[in-house]
Amino acid sequence: MAMETGVKEVELRELWRRYKEQGDGAARERLVVAYSPMVKFVAGRLGAGLPSHVEDADLISYGLVGLIGAIERFEPERGIKFETFAMTRIRGSIIDELRSLDWVPRSVRSRAREIEQAQAKLEHQLQRAPTEAELAAKLGMTESELQSALLEIANSSVYALDELWTVSDSSGDQVSLLDTIADDGASDPQEALASNEVKDRLTEAIGSLPEREQLVVALYYYENLTLREIGEVLGVTESRVSQLHTKAVMRLKSHLQQA
Repeated sequence: MAMETGVKEVELRELWRRYKEQGDGAARERLVVAYSPMVKFVAGRLGAGLPSHVEDADLISYGLVGLIGAIERFEPERGIKFETFAMTRIRGSIIDELRSLDWVPRSVRSRAREIEQAQAKLEHQLQRAPTEAELAAKLGMTESELQSALLEIANSSVYALDELWTVSDSSGDQVSLLDTIADDGASDPQEALASNEVKDRLTEAIGSLPEREQLVVALYYYENLTLREIGEVLGVTESRVSQLHTKAVMRLKSHLQQA
């Protein structure tokens, strides 16, 4: 995803050259400032579904750590766009910090696991995605109680589709699948095959979702609409969209783990 940096492309190329070839610290700081809008974007998307006590300023601070790490480790010669390379690291840095704070209640984590397991069992039995009524019955609760649980999970977690298409690089870092795709002049057939297999599995998993959940995934991750905007498109509340998003990610996680 390209983010508006306010700095001309030719200037960015020169900053990258000075930093990578000469170790110019001033160029590094300019790059941090130039790409800082990415941090605000990622922090804003993550913060939209988090409890009010999680401050946006803290999320931005956590994300800047990821941005700086991405700048230090980026290799321009690989032919990958820096925005693609950095987005996962910024997001990962924020999520890692949130997880280290362990602010998600144990009861919420437990309920999320229960719903994931019930969903997986029903999908196996029915050979299709269960309805909310079926899932609620399996869990021994009403549909209203299920929706409340999904909303609580959504507001107390950092579930996101991005995590489903990450892989480990040679250093053990979690990187986006897109980071593993080399340029045309330096492609690795084995790597491309592995990447395509993961993408195919993800495509198949998304195709198995109920139509509404597919639409939420498409609008949120590919069209970059907010939950509120998606609610306006679907004619439902933002809370309902949040529930649909949480269910979709749970289904995808279960599907990919079984693949």
